[in-house]
Amino acid sequence: MVEALLVVGLLVAVFVGFNIGGSSTGVSFGPAVGSGTLSKTTAAALMSAFALAGGWTVGRNVIDTMGGDIVPASSFTLVASVGVLFFVGLALLVSNTFGVPASTSMTAVGAIAGLGAATGTLNADVMLRIVGWWLVAPVVAFWICAVIGRYLYPYLDAAFAIDRSAGGVVALDGLRPRIADDATTREIVGTVAVLVIACYMAFSAGASNAANAVAPLVGSPEVNLSVDAGVLLAGAAISLGAFTIARRTLDTVGNDLTDLPLLAALIVETVSASLITFLSYIGIPASLAVSATMCIVGLGWGRATRTTTIGDAVGEAIGGDGHPDKRPEVSVNALAAERPSKDGGVPRMGEEQGDELLAEDLFDAGTTGRVVSFWIFTPTISFVCSYALFAFVPL
Repeated sequence: MVEALLVVGLLVAVFVGFNIGGSSTGVSFGPAVGSGTLSKTTAAALMSAFALAGGWTVGRNVIDTMGGDIVPASSFTLVASVGVLFFVGLALLVSNTFGVPASTSMTAVGAIAGLGAATGTLNADVMLRIVGWWLVAPVVAFWICAVIGRYLYPYLDAAFAIDRSAGGVVALDGLRPRIADDATTREIVGTVAVLVIACYMAFSAGASNAANAVAPLVGSPEVNLSVDAGVLLAGAAISLGAFTIARRTLDTVGNDLTDLPLLAALIVETVSASLITFLSYIGIPASLAVSATMCIVGLGWGRATRTTTIGDAVGEAIGGDGHPDKRPEVSVNALAAERPSKDGGVPRMGEEQGDELLAEDLFDAGTTGRVVSFWIFTPTISFVCSYALFAFVPL
């Protein structure tokens, strides 16, 4: 009986890792795939390698937090571990079915918190610390990128603009890849940068999310799964999800949520990956999906606010001159705008016009709303189901 339940536990852990791969691959490589830099298959292969590296190194700190700090390790009986992992996988499966990159860490912590609340073993101090960082991290991500978008992005765009050639950077001679003849130096450098930072995001995703698949089993005294074995199991399951179900979330992040230029992809990936790697280092299971999307929104919002100076905005807020047609137009479509100057310079703050910042949509409001709704919905499902199971079902 115990052996059969252990097999079920390992299968459920693979199920969770499979869904983590589906969700995190879209967040990590969606901008690179959406900008035409990578194919979905190549993105899945890179995700597999770098997620394993992240879990093997920094991810051990998150495993310690989720495997024994939120609730005592003694609470993770074999039955409890299977139950927690099942509800995590169920919530993520629902999210991935709708093509939304779910907050894997929030979902896993929700299930563990449900166990702790039902059994009276929840460490409130640790939960408050985790939830506090959940609230702070998206705000930090938004404002860092908003400042970059308002004050630095136009200058970076003018200095490092990359005009993609029609045929792409890589061409094939049979099965042998080579640099395309019409690829520019800037395009090659930009493409390499996008690839490097996308792999960095995959590393941070593995560091944060490997624990979500195996922490209950690693923490369980009945299972006695080593951290090394747990990370390898999580890495294999994430790889499986990356090559299969991730294709839908790659479409959502890479095509539906945003039409992202290469420069914007670099900024979004760098800021969000650095934030999550830092949180993983201090043992906080945090959401790469939330941070990356808030970076996208913040970068576009900051870019669009260049149509007005802070002084003008404050004046309008206080009273203004009462003429609606003179109010600054702020659009979130700004990142797709053409470079506004004819001489290579950047217009000063307040000189850009709203219609100059309108091009392809930066993000679709309906898609963004759907993503944010699922960030709230999936951890709620895992918490409620986990609490109901352990509180009302005799196990």
